Amino acid sequence: MTGATGGLGRAIATALAGRGTKLTLSGRKPDALDALAAELPGEGHTTIVADLAEPGAAEKLAADAGAVDVLIANAGLPGAGLLTDFTPEQLTRALRVNLEAPMLMARALYPAMLERGSGHLVFVSSLSGKVASPRTSIYNATKFGLRGFAFGLRTDLGPQGVGVSVVSPGFVRDAGMFAEAGAKPPPGMGTTTPERVGAGTVKAIEQDKLEVVVAPLQLRAMSHFALATPSISVRAQSGAAGQKAAKAVADGHAPEKR
Repeated sequence: MTGATGGLGRAIATALAGRGTKLTLSGRKPDALDALAAELPGEGHTTIVADLAEPGAAEKLAADAGAVDVLIANAGLPGAGLLTDFTPEQLTRALRVNLEAPMLMARALYPAMLERGSGHLVFVSSLSGKVASPRTSIYNATKFGLRGFAFGLRTDLGPQGVGVSVVSPGFVRDAGMFAEAGAKPPPGMGTTTPERVGAGTVKAIEQDKLEVVVAPLQLRAMSHFALATPSISVRAQSGAAGQKAAKAVADGHAPEKR
């Protein structure tokens, strides 16, 4: 599991460990990884330190992890801000962590799953992979891309016994990129919890769901409407409320997090 020590990562790890899963946890902070492994239910959890923004890190992580039954690709960078706010290096980092690394890890891990005739790949995306919003063109690109990649990969692997799922949270309170920015959702949107994201990830695996959206009903409905009517959605998101919320998220993330 990548991105294990973030707020959503911890919630997903806790939910999986509670189902008896033995986890290999990955992230950039060794002390936080070791502490999480010790806190989780069950025994035998291991850790691997990796910075997926570095070239070659995804392939090395997959090799170090060895044979796994399930990949949880959860690591991500905010990618919040105007395109011109990003240096070319920051743009590359966001694309590598959010999109390239999950693709490379899946490429490295699924052949062994095919040989066994079982396994599961879970990609933690976002409703930003279904609905575009201001100041998130880079983040939107990575999450739209991740969702499309997972859907296409499922058509290849599903008939051979390997599951592929996308977990798409909406606005999450108390943890995750939105909460870390200290921003508030637009009026009427509602929020969800890290624990529900963890439960949604378990559901995706156990029920072999193509996509699990973790958000209040009104937000789920709006995301479906946005997919069906993108021109209306873009106009609505471009309004004052959408611009204000997006600016708060972008301002809440320091440039070094890009």
